[in-house]
Amino acid sequence: MTERPNGDHSSPDDSYESKELSQNEPELAPKGTSRRSFFGQLATVGATLTGVPLLDEEASAQTPQSLASAPKTATATALSATQSITLKINGKSQTLEVEPNVSILDALRERLDMTGTKKGCNHGQCGACTVLVNGKRVLSCLSLAVAYEGDEITTIEGLATGDDLHPVQAAFIEYDAYQCGYCTPGQICSAVGAIAEAKAGMPSHVTPDVRKTITAETLTDLEIRERMSGNICRCGAYANIVTAVRQAAGAKGGAGI
Repeated sequence: MTERPNGDHSSPDDSYESKELSQNEPELAPKGTSRRSFFGQLATVGATLTGVPLLDEEASAQTPQSLASAPKTATATALSATQSITLKINGKSQTLEVEPNVSILDALRERLDMTGTKKGCNHGQCGACTVLVNGKRVLSCLSLAVAYEGDEITTIEGLATGDDLHPVQAAFIEYDAYQCGYCTPGQICSAVGAIAEAKAGMPSHVTPDVRKTITAETLTDLEIRERMSGNICRCGAYANIVTAVRQAAGAKGGAGI
C-alpha cells in the first residue's frame, strides 16, 4: 500500500479525496478521513440529532410482548371507544354500546343474537347479509351501525307477522328456492326490496325502455335475474329463486304481494 501525502494509508479508491474532488469540490471532511469512516460518522451524527437511537443489544432484545405493551395510538384508542346508539330493528328499539367501526351485521349477530342475517364474504360481494333499511336493500356487512340510528331496519326475523309468513318467504318454500339455506335470508330480503323497487317504477340495467313505467307485475325473468344478481347462491338454486320471486311479485300470473 502506498503512503499518501496526507498520511492516509487507504487504497486510492477508498480515499474520500480523489484528485477530481480535491480540484473541483470544497473539502467536506478532514484530511485523512476515508469515505467509509466519514459516512459512518455522518450517520451517527444524524441519528443523534433526530433522536433515533442506533440499534443496540437492548433494542434488538425487545420481544413482540414488550412491543404489544406499548401505549395505543390515538387512532386505536378512538376506534376502541364505545358510544351508545339506538337502532329500530323489526319495529323495536334496541340500545347498544358499540365501537364506531361495528357494522350492522356484527351488531345484529354478536350484540343482539339475531343470527338470521348471515355473514358470507364480509366484503359486500355475496349478498348473504342483505337487510332492509327504510324498505331499501342494504349490505349490512358494509354499513356502520352508528350511521343508521333512527332508521327502520328489517331483518329476515321481522318479515313474518306472527305465524303468517311474508309472501316472498312462502314462495321460496313453495318453489324450493333454496338448498343449503345459508344465502336464503339475504335472498329473501333482497327479493322483497327488488319487488318494492319495481312497484315504485325504478328501472334496472336491462329495462328495455326507461320511458315506460315498470311494475312488479311486468317483471320478466331477465329483470328478476338482473335485480337479484347481487345475491350469490353457491348451491345454484337460481332457477327456482327466479320462479319464487316472480310468483311473489305477481308477474305472469303470480299471486303477488
